[in-house]
Order: sequence, then structure tokens, then C-alpha cells
Amino acid sequence: MIQKYNIRESIVNAASDIFSKYGYKKTTMDDIALALGKGKSSIYYYYRNKEEIFQAVLEQEVILLKSKLQKAVNGKKHHKGKLKAYIITRMEGIESMLNFYNAVKNEYLAQFEFIERIRYRYDQEEIAAVQGILEEGIEKGDFRIEDPFLASVAIITSMKGFEIPLYIKGKKGQDLEQRVDKLLKMLFNGILKK
Repeated sequence: MIQKYNIRESIVNAASDIFSKYGYKKTTMDDIALALGKGKSSIYYYYRNKEEIFQAVLEQEVILLKSKLQKAVNGKKHHKGKLKAYIITRMEGIESMLNFYNAVKNEYLAQFEFIERIRYRYDQEEIAAVQGILEEGIEKGDFRIEDPFLASVAIITSMKGFEIPLYIKGKKGQDLEQRVDKLLKMLFNGILKK
């Protein structure tokens, strides 16, 4: 059983690289088999088709990012630090989720029902994770938020708005942290003059 899992994982890892390089549409089962150094028929033993492999690739990317996010958040004591760590790790993690983000934005891939399911589930999990940080901060007296769910949706929406300017245009590192600091300052202090 362990060997079967390792082979499936090898297929997903090889396919991830190929999909990132050529995109879903141009990638073939032959490309994946060649990258693995195996015959195409051996891949069909583990996955029925390219779509099933692509789904496994997307799910793996989401799992890896969620693990990074959990580690980043757990490494902070204060809720403001947890929120900042979540946002920065999430934004930096976009680079490791090339296939996921290509699938989300690609109209050709929108036809696949599983992409919408994965996207919806990921969005809900993100909102729940941020809401958890906010609610914990409210309980500890660090935050005063009337509607943690709505605040979580606003934060996730803001992060999505930063994706294109930060990563499509190649702005990373220091610029990301400065933008996150400004976002958090506005979130924590509001926009009204006091």
C-alpha cells in the first residue's frame, strides 16, 4: 500500500511540474510518463485520465499551502502577528500554487466541475482560518470586531486583490511586507479620523 501511495505521489509531483510549465491544455499523458521515465499505461493504473491527475495536483498544492499557513500561524503568540503571518505566508505561497491559480483564472479549465469544488472549498477554508484567528483575538481582548465572519471575507478579498499586482508584475519580498503592514494598519486602526 505504501508503494502505491509513493507511486501516486511521484506521478502528481512530475505532473505538477509539467502542468506548471506547459499548462493543462498542452500537457499530455505522454509528457507526464516521459517525466517519470515510465510507460503511459503504468500511469493509467493509478489515474484514469489527465483530468484526474490535474485534480490531484491542485489538491496537493492546497494541502501544502495549508500546512505552511498552519505552521506560520502557530509560530506567533499574538493575534496581530498570527494574522500578519497568515497573510504573508498565503501571499508568498501563491508561487507554489501555480497550477491552482492558473486553474482558477483559466476559462478553458472552468468547464471542469472539480475545479469549482476545490476553489469553493479552499475559499471557505481560508475564510474559516482567518475568522478563527479573529475570534480567538476577540476572546483574548486583542480585537474588537462586530462581525468576524464579514471581516474575514473582507481580508480574504483584499488578499485576492493583491495577487496580481504582487506576483504577475513580479513585486515580492519587502514590497509584500510593506503592503501587508499598510493593510493591517488600516484594518486595525480604521479609516476614520479619531
